[in-house]
Amino acid sequence: MTMHTTGTRKEWLAARLELLKAEKELTHRGDELARQRQALPWVPIDKAYRFDTEAGQMSLGDLFQGRSQLLVYHFMFGPDYTAGCPHCSAIADGFNGFVSHLANHDVMLWAISRAPLAKLQAYKQRMGWQFPWASSSNSDFNTDFNVWFSEAQQRDGGIEYNYRREPAAAPSQRGEQGPVGQIAELAGTDAATFLRERPGMSAFVLDHGKVYHTYSTYARGLDGLWGLYQWLDRAPRGRNETGMWMRRHDEYDQR
Repeated sequence: MTMHTTGTRKEWLAARLELLKAEKELTHRGDELARQRQALPWVPIDKAYRFDTEAGQMSLGDLFQGRSQLLVYHFMFGPDYTAGCPHCSAIADGFNGFVSHLANHDVMLWAISRAPLAKLQAYKQRMGWQFPWASSSNSDFNTDFNVWFSEAQQRDGGIEYNYRREPAAAPSQRGEQGPVGQIAELAGTDAATFLRERPGMSAFVLDHGKVYHTYSTYARGLDGLWGLYQWLDRAPRGRNETGMWMRRHDEYDQR
């Protein structure tokens, strides 16, 4: 017998209508937050970043590909990884479906990682992805947008991620034996190296020939971009995150 609350259809409907009020409030609050994001001041980009792409070297402005808006997913795939972060991979699984819709709305979407282009291309082929992916291995892009940190920063407490400074972490506190260590192993590296890369997304606009940074979000700020989460949040048991609950789509047991 289930341990969850049960009830009649009438009781369910009454509870559902009450929940609907809260859902509508959240929707309207989300609309207001979107307006606040779009109202943020634009910061001019003066550094000449260079990226390796399938079409050759490109500048940040080149990545717009004729559009006026650019969205970048900071994908955790460092030079020392042998495969991309499984969680970033789960987010990126959704990119193929909407990248063409974004382009039709004057928005280019790119993933950018520090791994060499050849590694990114091989992994992209394995995953069956078509969206554009650039390597920032020869630029300060990931450093400047707070998604890569040095070993010294990690050791000395110099990491500032998600708009807050993290305390210094001793090796025993970096997750080697916990879930982070297991995820790092799936990426072919150790936990400390894995954690020097971080996920995020950044938005840019091209206006009168000048590129501006408009928005960045990190950590739980990415939940809304993760299509899988939106479905799980509506499932009876929610995200149900226990054990190694997230793997790449070609690594699950076939059932």
